[in-house]
Amino acid sequence: MDDAFGGRKPPAAAPAETDARVWSVGALLRAMADALQVRFNPVSVQGELAGFSRAASGHCYFSLKDAQGQVRCAMFRRAAGGLDFSPCDGQLVELQGRLDLYAPRGELQLVVESMRQAGQGSLFEQFLQLKARLQAEGLFDPARKRPLPVMPRAVGVVTSLGAAALHDVVTALQRRAPHLPVVVYPASVQGAQAAGELREALHQAGERRGLDRVDVLLLVRGGGAMEDLWAFNDEALARTIVASPVPVVCGVGHETDFTIADFCADLRAPTPTAAAELCAQPQRAWLDALELLFSRLHRSVERQMQSHGQRLDWAGARVSQPSHLVTRQQAGLQALAQGLNHAARLAVQREQARLQGLQARFPRLLAASAERSEHRLERARLRLELLDPRLVLERGYAWLEDMQGQPLGSVRLTQVGQPVRATLADGQVDLTVAARRLI
Repeated sequence: MDDAFGGRKPPAAAPAETDARVWSVGALLRAMADALQVRFNPVSVQGELAGFSRAASGHCYFSLKDAQGQVRCAMFRRAAGGLDFSPCDGQLVELQGRLDLYAPRGELQLVVESMRQAGQGSLFEQFLQLKARLQAEGLFDPARKRPLPVMPRAVGVVTSLGAAALHDVVTALQRRAPHLPVVVYPASVQGAQAAGELREALHQAGERRGLDRVDVLLLVRGGGAMEDLWAFNDEALARTIVASPVPVVCGVGHETDFTIADFCADLRAPTPTAAAELCAQPQRAWLDALELLFSRLHRSVERQMQSHGQRLDWAGARVSQPSHLVTRQQAGLQALAQGLNHAARLAVQREQARLQGLQARFPRLLAASAERSEHRLERARLRLELLDPRLVLERGYAWLEDMQGQPLGSVRLTQVGQPVRATLADGQVDLTVAARRLI
């Protein structure tokens, strides 16, 4: 039968002494370590990883646990360098090593010489089973997921008020879109009550209407072990995310962390900061787009004014001298002026409507544009009025026609003694031809 001496019989009991031996702490620990070495080492053990971390030195520290207990483990850099996988919390592994006592704290620890995967840990198995079931139901289907609004009116954040993730999100939004309101729906992000509080926060955000409504929700928290993030693997929470009337962006943990909430959300972000950046375009981008739109509008108006100006110049040249075409040209000019005024009014109305929409956010920029456009239109109207044929008559010219209303554009069309009618700027005069002279 095995004992503390590895199957060897212990030495015969020494004669009882009057005073029991008093150990020093170090001697006692060394004796215990020797007993462990003889009794157990080398040892192989199977369990689930928890609290795994890798120090800057390359050494790894973690616990190995099962339903009955756990033991602290250390895997030094030389042994850790031989790993062919990346250990993470929740994995079921087999370790080979030796039990030892860490003298500075008097703690039992397993010094690991090698590690291999032995299957999946219980938490990870639950995660995989739930993931497969929800995926079969279509909760992860990309066709179900909604695009994020391009210009949200407000952003909702579901997280703990004391979480670093909240600070990261608010800082990112303040930097990118300081005009965007942020509404926080507080909830625990870790612990037995966390899943219920997260569901309630999502319900509250989805029920808001009117001015209190948010257009996108960020579900965020920082990184941690699998058990720390377990609230985000809750089935009821997953179904609440899918049923949310508002698109949900999930930014839980670090880039390598995945939860059921990530798969159910409309968009998964690798970190809380990334979630904030994905839901809000930089303000500078919108200002640049507005400046580009204004430049295009300015060039379009300039081209229209130049085109209409050329048409007016051409029409003005044709009516600069009265002739038999004055009446027809006058009618044409009036139609052209009406059409131009109508087109200009329509163009101004359309541009004013567009400018009014833009002025709600950028009033000063668009007000200056509208003022310049109105000045140009006023100058064009004045130029059009200057080309009115009636102004020609006011300069001393007259329009002659016979008593039947036929225009007289030549001396040869008149006879001595013939009554004629002259149209002046302010009325008509009936005349009689006294003589005819050709120029």
